[in-house]
Order: sequence, then C-alpha cells, then structure tokens
Amino acid sequence: MNLGRLNRDGIRIHDPEHFAGMHRAGRLAAEILDAIAPHVVPGVETGELDRLIHQQIRDAGAVSATVGYKGYQHASCISINHVVCHGIPSDKKLRDGDILNIDVTVIVDGWYGDTSRMYVAGKLARKAERLIDITHESLMRGIAAVKPGNTFGDIGHAIQTYAESRRCSVVRDFCGHGLGRVFHSAPNVLHYGRPGSGPKLEPGMFFTIEPMINLGRPETKVLADDWTAVTKDKSLSAQFEHSIGVTGDGCEIFTLSPAGKFHPTWG
Repeated sequence: MNLGRLNRDGIRIHDPEHFAGMHRAGRLAAEILDAIAPHVVPGVETGELDRLIHQQIRDAGAVSATVGYKGYQHASCISINHVVCHGIPSDKKLRDGDILNIDVTVIVDGWYGDTSRMYVAGKLARKAERLIDITHESLMRGIAAVKPGNTFGDIGHAIQTYAESRRCSVVRDFCGHGLGRVFHSAPNVLHYGRPGSGPKLEPGMFFTIEPMINLGRPETKVLADDWTAVTKDKSLSAQFEHSIGVTGDGCEIFTLSPAGKFHPTWG
C-alpha cells in the first residue's frame, strides 16, 4: 500500500484515500467507548471494564494496539481522579464520585484508532464537572486551530491560553502524536506553545490531540509500575483525546462518538 510521503519535518503526509481507513478505526474505538459508559458505576472493578472493552474489540474482528505494547497487557488505560494517564486496570473498585479517563486504541485493517474520554461513577461533584468542561473545551479549541498554514504551536497555544485562563494547568510531560498505520510517530503534539512555532500543518497529516488538564499544578510523576502517571500535588486531572486528519480547509475528526456521548454529561 502507498503510505504517502514524509515531509521535510519527518511527518507523514497521507493520501486522500487513507482517510477512509482512519474513519473506520476511529469509529470502532468511539463505539467501544460509547458502549462501556453504562458499565461505569460505583463498585465495578476497572479490570472488569477492561475485560469488556477487550471483548468488544475481539467481537468486532479488530486488534487491541495496547495488549503487548512495551509489555503492557491490557486493552485500555483507565486513569482515576489524580491519575493523569496510563492507569492500569485492576481489581480496584470505583467509588461514588470518581472521575476517570478511559483510553482505547484499536487496529482495523492496519489503521489505528485512538481516543479517550472522561466518565463519572455516580454523582459528579461540581469541581470535577468544572475540570471536565474546561478539558473538553481545551481539546475543541485545539482542534479549531487545525488548518493548513497554521502550526502545531498554534494548537498548543489555543489549549494553553484557554486552560490557564480558567485557573487550570496543562500537563507538559505527555503529548499527542502522529498515527496512521503505526501507533506513534512524528509529530509530537504539545498542548502548550507559542503562536506560529513548530512545523506547519499540511493536508494529509494524521495525529492525536489529547490535552491533560489539572486543577492544581502541572507537574507529574510516574509510579513504580513504570506506567501510571499521577499529579505530584494529588490534584484532579482530566483528559479528552481525538484522532484527526488535516484536510484542505480544516480537519476531520476520526473518533467522533456515534451516540453523542463523548462528554459524560451528554446523552
């Protein structure tokens, strides 16, 4: 298969026909996150949520991109409260009021669909709802900055200025990434930055935007399991992620929720 070309920044420029494969992969990932929503309730083990997700991936005839990735053995990452990202599913039971990010990546016909969104178990506290709203809006403002001629710095600046104007902080230790027929590739998509900085956006670029926003300070640390990243100050953290492709006049989102459930208070 023709996989497009690399530009001078080492970023792959995909052909127009490649968008269809990304839409198929992105839709399945989004459908799986739609389907898991009713199971996110107080008392459920995060390992059970992961088991359900893995079964859905297999039932669809797809492959989990994370099972076996660098030794990881689960079909999702489930990050609760002050866990920023890469939370490992386990026998831990959700408590009333917990907020959590569930991150899923599937492979469909060789294309990678990568998305994550927030959920709440039980009653959503006001400060957690505020953080979730700010994080979702940060993602959407970043996506709104995606069009040919803009730069990756424009995306990061849109996210950073909005989140910080709401007295939240942007995690700097993790970023979005290129994808397509690989899980991770150039570019690194920073969620902070200066307008006009970084490579220019070109039609055919595929990448994720996935801001992690904290109620407290931005610093994180990785626990002894070498995966789980938490806020150093134990403040709440939230994240939303879409996979997108740059078009001639803007972008297409590959991971839209078919059921309209991308935000936990929708639907």
